[in-house]
Amino acid sequence: MKITISDLRERPEFFDTVADRIWSTWWEWRDFPLSYIRGRLQENMNRESIPFALVAHEDTTFLGTASVISSDLEDLPQFTPWVAAVWVDPKYRKRRVGRALVARAVDEIFALGIGHAYLCAPEVRRNFYLRQGWLPIMENVGSRGVTVFIRKQLE
Repeated sequence: MKITISDLRERPEFFDTVADRIWSTWWEWRDFPLSYIRGRLQENMNRESIPFALVAHEDTTFLGTASVISSDLEDLPQFTPWVAAVWVDPKYRKRRVGRALVARAVDEIFALGIGHAYLCAPEVRRNFYLRQGWLPIMENVGSRGVTVFIRKQLE
């Protein structure tokens, strides 16, 4: 399998799929309409540095997505930027797609001259991020009890 990671702005044909996956995974159960997520994702389509969304694909087959946003936890507005909404289609999991998406997101953040990135994840995803060099800095945060991680650029 040849994985390509593209900026969603360069592959807008994946927009509806990305919006649907983000909505159905994190927002639908909280009674947010899909139109809300489409509006938020539309913010990723401008030419500003952040926010942006990445899409993993093999030719025209959607594999997964990840975003870089200013803030992912309203209780921690001082932490920025965040890698967020990392999602891989179940049939492509365990094939390094998620790892490739996260690595590309971090590389893009570092290329902007920002020497660190944050993300939050539930306990079940902890080892996935530890294996990629993310360091936990806060535990059991917010109503979801997530771990907050940091990744710093090596000097």
